Amino acid sequence: MALSVPAAARYTTAMTRLTMCVTGATDGIGFETALALAKQGIRVLVHGRTATKAEQACKALRERGAATAEAVWGDLASLEQTRALAEQLRAKAPVLDGLINNAGVFMKERVLTADGLETTFQVNHLAPYLLTRLLEGPLTAAPQGRVVNVSSMAHSRGRVDVTDLSFSKGFSGYGAYSATKLMNVHFTHELARRWKATRVTTYALHPGVIDTKLLRTGFGGGGDAVANGAVTSVFCATAPSLATVTGRYYSDGREARAAAHAFDERLEAVLWDESARLAGLA
Repeated sequence: MALSVPAAARYTTAMTRLTMCVTGATDGIGFETALALAKQGIRVLVHGRTATKAEQACKALRERGAATAEAVWGDLASLEQTRALAEQLRAKAPVLDGLINNAGVFMKERVLTADGLETTFQVNHLAPYLLTRLLEGPLTAAPQGRVVNVSSMAHSRGRVDVTDLSFSKGFSGYGAYSATKLMNVHFTHELARRWKATRVTTYALHPGVIDTKLLRTGFGGGGDAVANGAVTSVFCATAPSLATVTGRYYSDGREARAAAHAFDERLEAVLWDESARLAGLA
């Protein structure tokens, strides 16, 4: 799906003037994404589940030359903490040039959060949905804000039942993971439509089969070097060539085709509204 944005929206190459947030940035792909962005001179807000983890990640990033890293924190398995994270980000960045929704989990068992929702759904879809919605002001205040949603090629195996987003009718770790990765693509499409009058662009992506904790937990390990998993996220967050397109899917640092069943405008609208209800948004 190719959607145009206002012609006046142009991405600046003055990287030192940009501020971006990477969620799930204390290790793995998120850490490498934060490192790559910071090495371009971008101010990077490094998200961790706790303040300690976020501060430790910033220390490690600074030791590797990422002088612009700053810590933010909040458990994405909690709607209250996700809202608190949004407050931190609004305070630190009234203008936010990029939000990279990178954090994700693979759960082998069905575990409900304190909000009564299945953990995979809440962390992988609902939290980034809520965080993005709460950061609409800072993102639209940027010359050309970007929302980058880290999905997976697993979305092609996913199926979304909007009447059972917490998988109460039957749970499998891979089924929940692939469904939420499909939700990331659906969210990207719907966000592009809903924010089409703004200067914000949005992208979904497959980072590659990367040797991360998530891959080892859900798929037994293997995969490419972690640094390579950041390439497509950084491309979507910074490439000037993407300034006037939105709602597309990327892999290996270039545009790719999402699964055929990922294009369902009716489902995407319903998922948006149900997510708003579950997140407590008007």
